[in-house]
Amino acid sequence: MSKFYLFVWLEWFIRLTLSSIVYACVISFVVTTAIYYNQGMQSLNAEVYSALFVVFKFWFAPLWGISVLIVLFTGLKHLFNKCRGGYMLILHTCEKEEKPQVIETIGLGDIIKVWRKWFMLLIWLITAEMVISVAFSGVLSSSKSLFEWFNIYVLYGFIVVAGYFSFMILSSKCKRIGIRKC
Repeated sequence: MSKFYLFVWLEWFIRLTLSSIVYACVISFVVTTAIYYNQGMQSLNAEVYSALFVVFKFWFAPLWGISVLIVLFTGLKHLFNKCRGGYMLILHTCEKEEKPQVIETIGLGDIIKVWRKWFMLLIWLITAEMVISVAFSGVLSSSKSLFEWFNIYVLYGFIVVAGYFSFMILSSKCKRIGIRKC
């Protein structure tokens, strides 16, 4: 089972990383191009390239945060009905039915309730990581500010670590998710 969870996490991690970075880069490029266009499209030289890079970098971090949230939602449906390490995650229809059916083709509407549970689980796991990190930071650091190390990139690391544990916990806590041998 640990191999299965590692494969689920690895696929989720790769999809989350690549998709969110690509989305953030594309949108940052569009914003940078729009700003360049609105500023009169000066001739390109080293100084203009440098300014455009600074604008791109400025927009990348907040847009990456937004794209991570979007990919967290849309990427969850890709984890179901694929065999990994001899097992597969399956999604059942509504648990109020007498005999829930397995959903073969999963749409975004099918995962909303599961995503909410999973997202809250992620938030709690990330909060636990933050408490531990702040405690270690307070003990080991001589800095006056406890959160000077915290930024979107550290938060992404917390999301990735929490994601691994969330898959193990979610499959046992959510009745709509099952694990089947394949």
